[in-house]
Amino acid sequence: MTLRKFAGLGALLSFAMPGLAMAEEAAAPVLNSGDTAWMLTATILVLFMTIPGLALFYGGMVRSKNILSVMMQCFAITGLISVLWVIYGYSIAFDTTGMEQGVVNFNSFIGGLGKAFLAGVTPASITGPAALFPEAVFITFQMTFAIITPALIVGAFAERMKFSAMLIFMGVWFTLVYAPIAHMVWSGNGGLMWDWGVLDFAGGTVVHINAGIAGLVACLVLGKRKGFPTTPMAPHNLGYTLMGAAMLWVGWFGFNAGSAVAANGTAGMAMLVTQIATAAAALGWMFAEWITHGKPSALGIASGVVAGLVAITPAAGTVGPMGALVIGLAAGVVCFFCATTLKRKLGYDDSLDAFGVHGIGGILGAILTGVFAAPALGGFGTVTDIGAQVWIQFKGVGFTVVYTGIVTFIILKVLDAVMGLRVSEEEEAVGLDLAQHNERGYNL
Repeated sequence: MTLRKFAGLGALLSFAMPGLAMAEEAAAPVLNSGDTAWMLTATILVLFMTIPGLALFYGGMVRSKNILSVMMQCFAITGLISVLWVIYGYSIAFDTTGMEQGVVNFNSFIGGLGKAFLAGVTPASITGPAALFPEAVFITFQMTFAIITPALIVGAFAERMKFSAMLIFMGVWFTLVYAPIAHMVWSGNGGLMWDWGVLDFAGGTVVHINAGIAGLVACLVLGKRKGFPTTPMAPHNLGYTLMGAAMLWVGWFGFNAGSAVAANGTAGMAMLVTQIATAAAALGWMFAEWITHGKPSALGIASGVVAGLVAITPAAGTVGPMGALVIGLAAGVVCFFCATTLKRKLGYDDSLDAFGVHGIGGILGAILTGVFAAPALGGFGTVTDIGAQVWIQFKGVGFTVVYTGIVTFIILKVLDAVMGLRVSEEEEAVGLDLAQHNERGYNL
């Protein structure tokens, strides 16, 4: 309602003008400085997860001749996805034009281009659950999610993909896989998986299952590294990996608690359950490895940390502390066996266990969200029928696995036919640092 509509009433209603003006001003969205400050902080934390967190975590696990190539990929992806996000990514992920709750149409799968090039976004644009913080902050916050997801895939094909092929693959994959899945899960009423009732608070399907499955497909399409598994390929600097894992742990509070998109009780509980699940998973992996192999390892506990962070991500806004404890322990043990025993048995070369940790952890966390979001089990969701919600979670997981797997496979096969995906055997032997970037990580 605006005063302009009443202009024709003239002096008769002139006495009411001040009251109407005050009512209209009260109804206008008002920026909340506390929510804005928290979302600014959370956004910085999530970007910190990729650079330098993931770059160090992955960089320490490869051989010394490939450390720069992995770090370079993380930085290049950060730049590439940032640009694509503002050109069209944000729009096709979050534009709700044409969407209607309960109606499946084209816009249930992908958003429109109404926000392409961030059209209409100004310093005065406000968004959030109650329109409380700048839309520019929300755009940047979601951008950091879009950045880390393809960066996670790097761990599956590390040490053998051409840098040029990697860049094109990530750009196309972001366009055809990440943005549509984000739209289906998070865009609101009318989004395919949103309408199904899939619970994914901070990215179990959108980020981790998505990246994990893409990573598995990528490592299968590219094939094994030369010499795998007979040639020793030990991590060259586990100190970097532990530092990277620590940065991921800290940054993940922005990832999960920030997904409350407000400085409120949900954010506080998301922070608590994230810490609980991560600690439990670290111990779960450590003790599983200790019992199985006789000694606990630094690489193991670092991997357990990430497994716990991954598994609690979809559940962070709905599960309680004890549910988080169970999810974390389960993630640590299950991901340990998948990243070791299962990988050896099936023989695929997932270089840095992107699938074993992110794919498996994401699937486990997504399904257990359907269990522990129930108030009957200490959760804070609206789940009254655990069996029905678990089935919905299975549907979301299954759709993501199939869609991501098929589209990723097609993208990779087309790129392989057009330009080739893999470096030559000679380049692989020399190392990607020199072969692709003409640099060395260490000049002794």
